[in-house]
Amino acid sequence: MGFPRLTTAFFVVSFALLTNGRIVHGAAPYYEGKTIRIIVGTSPGGGYDTYTRVLARHFGKHIPGNPTIIVDNMPGAGGLVSANYLFRVAKPDGLTIGHFVGGQFLQQLLGRPGIEFDALKFEYVGVPAQDNFVFGVAKATGITSIEQWLASKTTVKFGAIAPGDGTYDTSKVLEVTLGLPIQVVTGYKGTAPIRLAFNSGEVAGLSNSWQSFKSTWRKELETGEAIIVVQISSKPHADLPKVPLAVNLAKTEEARKLIQAIAQAHGAAVRPYVLPPGTPKDRVEILRRAFMEAIRDPELLQEASKARLEINPGSGEELERNVQELLRLEPPLVARLKEILK
Repeated sequence: MGFPRLTTAFFVVSFALLTNGRIVHGAAPYYEGKTIRIIVGTSPGGGYDTYTRVLARHFGKHIPGNPTIIVDNMPGAGGLVSANYLFRVAKPDGLTIGHFVGGQFLQQLLGRPGIEFDALKFEYVGVPAQDNFVFGVAKATGITSIEQWLASKTTVKFGAIAPGDGTYDTSKVLEVTLGLPIQVVTGYKGTAPIRLAFNSGEVAGLSNSWQSFKSTWRKELETGEAIIVVQISSKPHADLPKVPLAVNLAKTEEARKLIQAIAQAHGAAVRPYVLPPGTPKDRVEILRRAFMEAIRDPELLQEASKARLEINPGSGEELERNVQELLRLEPPLVARLKEILK
């Protein structure tokens, strides 16, 4: 009579072991043994590249399966080349992440030729920081304040990447709205090449995020060769309490709204990490969670602090909402921005 019970018990245990074996095997993380490629839409050495390389050193350990993370640079047209690649070419398998200038979302709204993506169809992972753009001018110009610059009418050459990038968009908007005498020189592959042009005297100014300035232009700021004269944001950055806001210098309501619009376009959504359309939702959620864990990792924060990288993150959900809000900009402002940023 005991034999059947033993046999039954044997089969129960065997079934449980086999079932558990299948569960364990089935639960093997998707990312185990795989490599995630992060494509940066600017050249090496600038802020976008620096943020990404710091993130890459910590991201993998927060993803189930601990994949390898590699960084590739795909500069061109202010991040447009990489944005188009993410949308049209990259496989939606959760193994390719893009990091390009979020100002390209505004360019979609403005109908810029060459845009082959729809920002509403990307999957959003998050942002490491929400930017505060500022103008920096060379000491050699003799300009020490925005008021002096406006009064002197000294034309300053500003290095820029391309339309869609904050180096270009904010410069052109303030040139028109405040009447600043700026000559924008485009075609640089990133802010690192602009820094070389600045130091050689080829250009004498730059619109850049304060987050990038204090990290990658440290020497120029410490020596006083670069002087910050105005902020393009809704409120002063804590580091720059005495530097005036461009919006407070606007003489008309239209000018004020245009400055606010460009500040939004190159603020909360300007450093996006995105996935190609159609990426499976479970992988999107895995990467969103891992991103927020990595960006708050004490080791990453320590490394970022040493590199003077400001960490002020936004989640994938927040980033997605910011992009959607930007794409609902009032039609009259869209039309005016088209004229300015053509």
